[in-house]
Amino acid sequence: MIIRKSPAEIEAMKEAGRVSAKVLREVGAQVRPGVSTLELDELAETLIRAEGGIPAFKGYGGFPGSICASVNEQIVHGIPSAGVVLQEGDIISIDTGAIVDGWVGDNAWTYAVGRISPEKKRLLEVTEQCMWAGVDAARPGNRLGDIGHAVQSIAEAAGFGVVREYVGHGIGRDMHEEPNVPNFGRKHTGVRLEPGMVLAIEPMINQGTYKTRQMPDGWLVCTRDGLPSAHFEKTVAITEDGPVVLTCEEGHRRPV
Repeated sequence: MIIRKSPAEIEAMKEAGRVSAKVLREVGAQVRPGVSTLELDELAETLIRAEGGIPAFKGYGGFPGSICASVNEQIVHGIPSAGVVLQEGDIISIDTGAIVDGWVGDNAWTYAVGRISPEKKRLLEVTEQCMWAGVDAARPGNRLGDIGHAVQSIAEAAGFGVVREYVGHGIGRDMHEEPNVPNFGRKHTGVRLEPGMVLAIEPMINQGTYKTRQMPDGWLVCTRDGLPSAHFEKTVAITEDGPVVLTCEEGHRRPV
């Protein structure tokens, strides 16, 4: 069942979104060679709690971290570790969630570690474009397939692979609510989008094949061919006036 939110509930979700966005920005600012993903995780938890929030990921399904930290060919669900130290030329996807007053804000961004190759830079640029195209398609009267089609069209035109097994999702008082939000699809197909729906739109785009492999820890997912992957995510409310990005800080709300 899709849980539609009232305008007041959407307004309440903005605080969880603000905290999630602020934490992601501040953690991202610490990305540099020599930093471990565990250090980034510890910083995220400290910042979330300082804002009066609760780390949404920690303990979720048994996940041990406050962030997902996925480096290079790692797509999603990387467990933070003291043994994973960032190197010049890496890229790292950081996924951060915060619970505030019972509402969840969920967002992700992929950062360059120092100077990266032109190929990785293009992957990041295209994946961010995919995310914003998906956000722009989250309008009343459109359908879920319009979001997926918007993402897929840009990614595949650039020669990149769109991950199939892992998708966006509805979000509210629970991290994962209905519906699933694929990053691929056909226009004018799927569930009709209506005001009050809140979605986590999160393209996961691979430089090479879309195929994935699950790692032995049961969490980490990598590209099948070992080429890099990028991941960008926003929590978005569908309103009568169009999409409203909830995971943002005041003054940083991008018009769509």
